[in-house]
Amino acid sequence: MSLGWRDPILEHFSASSAGVSRVTVVADPDQLLAEARTAQALREAGFDVLAFEDPIAFRFVYERRFRQAWDAGQDTPLVLVLRTADADAARVPWDILQRARREQRVFVFGLPQLFPTLAPAVVGELDRADFDRLHSAALQTPRGQLGENGTRDFVLRHVFDLVPQSIKTTPDLLRALLELHYPGRALPVSVAERLLSLLAASGRFADWPLRELVLSRAAFFAFLDERWPRFVEMQARIKQGRTGVSEPEPLYGAQLTGPSDLPFDHERVRVYIDNLFVEGLLHPTHTVSKEQLAGHWTEVGVVGGEEARVERFVRMLDRVEGAVPGDSDSGAPATPAQWLELAQRFAELIALRWSLPTGVDTTVTTRFETLHARVEAAFLVWLRRAYGSLASMSPRPRPVMVHQIPTVMGLELDRPAPGAATKQAVVVVDGLALDQWVVVRESMPKEWRLDEGAAFAWIPSLTMVSRQSIFAARPPEYFGKYLDITAKEESHWQRFWQGRGLQANQIAYVCARGQEADTALLERVKEKTRDRRVRVLGMVVGKVDEMIHGEVMGTDGMHAGVRHWSERGALTILLDELFDAGFAVTLTADHGNVEATGFGRPDVGVTADAKGERVHVYRDEAIRARVAAAHPGSVEWPPLGLPADYLALIAPARRAFVPEGRETVAHGGVCLEEVVVPYVRIARGT
Repeated sequence: MSLGWRDPILEHFSASSAGVSRVTVVADPDQLLAEARTAQALREAGFDVLAFEDPIAFRFVYERRFRQAWDAGQDTPLVLVLRTADADAARVPWDILQRARREQRVFVFGLPQLFPTLAPAVVGELDRADFDRLHSAALQTPRGQLGENGTRDFVLRHVFDLVPQSIKTTPDLLRALLELHYPGRALPVSVAERLLSLLAASGRFADWPLRELVLSRAAFFAFLDERWPRFVEMQARIKQGRTGVSEPEPLYGAQLTGPSDLPFDHERVRVYIDNLFVEGLLHPTHTVSKEQLAGHWTEVGVVGGEEARVERFVRMLDRVEGAVPGDSDSGAPATPAQWLELAQRFAELIALRWSLPTGVDTTVTTRFETLHARVEAAFLVWLRRAYGSLASMSPRPRPVMVHQIPTVMGLELDRPAPGAATKQAVVVVDGLALDQWVVVRESMPKEWRLDEGAAFAWIPSLTMVSRQSIFAARPPEYFGKYLDITAKEESHWQRFWQGRGLQANQIAYVCARGQEADTALLERVKEKTRDRRVRVLGMVVGKVDEMIHGEVMGTDGMHAGVRHWSERGALTILLDELFDAGFAVTLTADHGNVEATGFGRPDVGVTADAKGERVHVYRDEAIRARVAAAHPGSVEWPPLGLPADYLALIAPARRAFVPEGRETVAHGGVCLEEVVVPYVRIARGT
């Protein structure tokens, strides 16, 4: 089966060629091997991919993972990837490079070879997930060599379906922005600038804040949110025959300039409205009552009571049921991006589920439970196939795994966008699941801009494994001897940033202490933020993880506890302090959590943490196998990105290694709610 633009690369990595040489060296300056389907195809062909970034770290992994395996007679072919245009330009160990040369296993792959008629600088800005559309269009649209602006125009038309010359009216513009932002796509900066210049040249939208609306998904939906109440009030007046009485109140307090009245009822715009409210991208208004617009299409965007919440839940249930990723008819596997998107929708659904009134129709809750089981089963099947390739994927435009977050912060610190903050902070809310982020989000100031996404945690989804990987900016195998503690996080954090050229006094780390009051944590943070030398700050907020280990009321109780904590405002005050000090803020988590039911506690082995409710870790394969046999359905997780002797036994979905029938909230396993965590960029707005 053809994989399009990947074929010229993958033809060198067939299953048969995996036995030709143990080492292949690839110069890959454009990170083509880091694209999701390419990385997965390499792994399925039997190749293990390792990026060469640090000679000492590389030698550590090379000797432990590959040389020891080869000495034991195992065939584990290595693809050593260099982020340079020439294999000779990097400090590759001489013995490895010479071995690859002898066996003719040195390759160079780049955008000029794959897209010869397009400007490489522009193509290189694209998300690799967009290359399929670009390649298909390039094959179907014969033309000569294009310059940079020509390539940008080609990308706008064929990748993003945007033709600036056809955007002539307000509905045209709104439809174009909805098609861009609703699926969460991001224009590369130079392509966005090209679109903005062409729109400005038309002179049609001079009073619109086009730059913010094009570049920021959060700003665009805030723009719609601010204008929806005025539109709804006018619709209520029309419905009541009061159009000649008075106009709605002026648009006071708007954060974004531009026209006050938008044509939400235009056929090219209205088609999106229902989904935007059901999925939580727009927020219902209190401007009019539900009764005033009963039966009207705008009713979905008006605050209602319990019945309205149930209706929204059912609509969201319909959407998620039809969106569970799986193999398509063409045989193409689900991508990481599809699961990250599904996880965010499912989180909205879980949050809705636990906001429903008691006594709701059991057919609705039964549908949810059936879907929940289906999602967890499908996710595990996908993880078994694809998880091993995630760590080798590119962190741009967004990190795929949590350990890539500091790398993205570093890129933005090196090359800040015009007007952007020149300092970077990451706030790790230990244990915060995506559905609990939905609860936290409700308490944040309305004027804040939330660029919401998600990332994969490390498995097993434990603090010692996944949180350490964030501050080390590396997979856990690089700090394997510290996997039973978290005390090395600050030194990991210092090592990473000093490796990027910062001085020790420019790097700060604050971790919440056990049972520490929010006010005490804030004071310790202030000591760091008010030191003008500090340019990067990593911090851990521990309240949610404390709730997990004391929760006896399941997901419902977790949501109630998280809601109470967030409404008290401690997190908002903390983030305000970061904003005041000039930091760009990323909020994430090391793992989530899931409600589970006990199915028996193993009586041998060493638990992975104090609870060990969702995972136990063994050093002996035979012991793990014996425990697994006694606990049917348990997952013997391979040590992917982990030390070879870190052998995790994970409880089945929504089950726990606790006494039979006991309910608990725990983490450490492979459920969607544990493994996919929030990745949110937060700005305070104007």
